[in-house]
Amino acid sequence: MYTLFITIEVIIGLLLIVVVLMQSSKGEGLAGTFGGTNLGAVFGVRRTSDFLSKLTQVLAGLFMILALVINLWFLPTSEKKESVIQSGPPPVALPPAQETPGNIPIGGK
Repeated sequence: MYTLFITIEVIIGLLLIVVVLMQSSKGEGLAGTFGGTNLGAVFGVRRTSDFLSKLTQVLAGLFMILALVINLWFLPTSEKKESVIQSGPPPVALPPAQETPGNIPIGGK
């Protein structure tokens, strides 16, 4: 089930990329490269823009909802509740302090 949802998420992500790139910009964007200008002849310029905008909204919504579902219910969980950051680094043994001539008391020993 987890693999199925991940596969659907990747497909939706790729479709979202294609739909966003197909939208016309000031320089015609990728829509002019792949014949997106002909798409305007089929639907009409206004309807093509509306169609791609709605499709982008729907795909983005599906992408976000599916990402939340995968993260909340399907990610493998471990029984350890503490994260690596919370546990901190392991204690490090410091070398013993060496006495220097400045540390010897004045009265002798």
